[in-house]
Amino acid sequence: MNEKLEKIAKQIYLEMKEGKIPMVELKSRNKENILFDPKTAVWKYGNNTVKRYASKASSAKSILKMLYIIDFVDEMGIDLKSSTLREMYYISEGWNLGKFESQDESNLMVEDLEVMTNYLREEMRLRPEESGASVIGNLTISELNRKGEKKRLNCRDDVGDAGYTIPYNVEKEKVELISSDVDFVLAIETGGMFDRLVENRFDEKMRSLLVHMKGQPSRSTRRLLNRLNKEMGIPIVVFTDGDPWSFRIFASVAYGAIKTAHISDTLATPTSEFIGITASDIQRYELPTDKLTEKDVEALKAELEDPRFNIPFWKGEIETMLKMGKKAEQQALAKYGLDFVTDTYLPDKLKENGIV
Repeated sequence: MNEKLEKIAKQIYLEMKEGKIPMVELKSRNKENILFDPKTAVWKYGNNTVKRYASKASSAKSILKMLYIIDFVDEMGIDLKSSTLREMYYISEGWNLGKFESQDESNLMVEDLEVMTNYLREEMRLRPEESGASVIGNLTISELNRKGEKKRLNCRDDVGDAGYTIPYNVEKEKVELISSDVDFVLAIETGGMFDRLVENRFDEKMRSLLVHMKGQPSRSTRRLLNRLNKEMGIPIVVFTDGDPWSFRIFASVAYGAIKTAHISDTLATPTSEFIGITASDIQRYELPTDKLTEKDVEALKAELEDPRFNIPFWKGEIETMLKMGKKAEQQALAKYGLDFVTDTYLPDKLKENGIV
């Protein structure tokens, strides 16, 4: 069993043995205790904590459920199994008083354990439902397969056009980053644009590693981007649509999110650069557009107050988009032909941003 999880179980056991009311303590997840740290440029928890005592039936059941999860995680480690969060919720049907009332409750309990241990749920062998994103480019890795064997592969030469699928757990014991021959990572929002860049062999022409984020990127995708940057020193560049929701995709990659503030150091990559569609691009290239919806406008106005966008570049682009009342997709660049994005748009923006 993981030492930190074992410590929680032992503490509860000893308190009960000594006739004390069992208690667990963790960082408060109140919004007031989630702060944007300007030094590291990521969301982090403050110093406030909460203590949960088993002095009431509801509190005692909460601690019991936590112990059931710890035991379940231990069993999976022994059996070399993993479980989706959904599967664990249904398995709790057999935990008697430890049964969860909803999956939201079980998900929050797993987050509690992450906060208390600084141990990722993926390391607990708990995985989300969504499938992994794709990677293609000259990166060599070694992955531990289900047989317990390490398999070495190159994410360009040993995969098809769909690329290498990112597993739910990309920690070092599962995925070892061996070597790379790329100048930057290009994280791409949409599947259509990812396929366009693959077909145009952008990864070879521009010595890049292409990562399809599949919209809002999963934790494993953000964790891999973090590792590629920290461990291999590869710059991360994010290419998205031009709308408020896509701007937030960039922000989640670069600065993290409030929901995962407890693991920002492992998921966020603050040095990430944005080269997605901007309001200036819409004007400069006269791109086809769609009208901003009321929700789009509300989101853009909220971003003007968001500390992650508190720099002149973002304020200028957001204000311009609000004045225009327009947004545009990545694939609007196809107005100028199928090669324009790889031959002109991306090379120009990469040069403008000093990436190449």
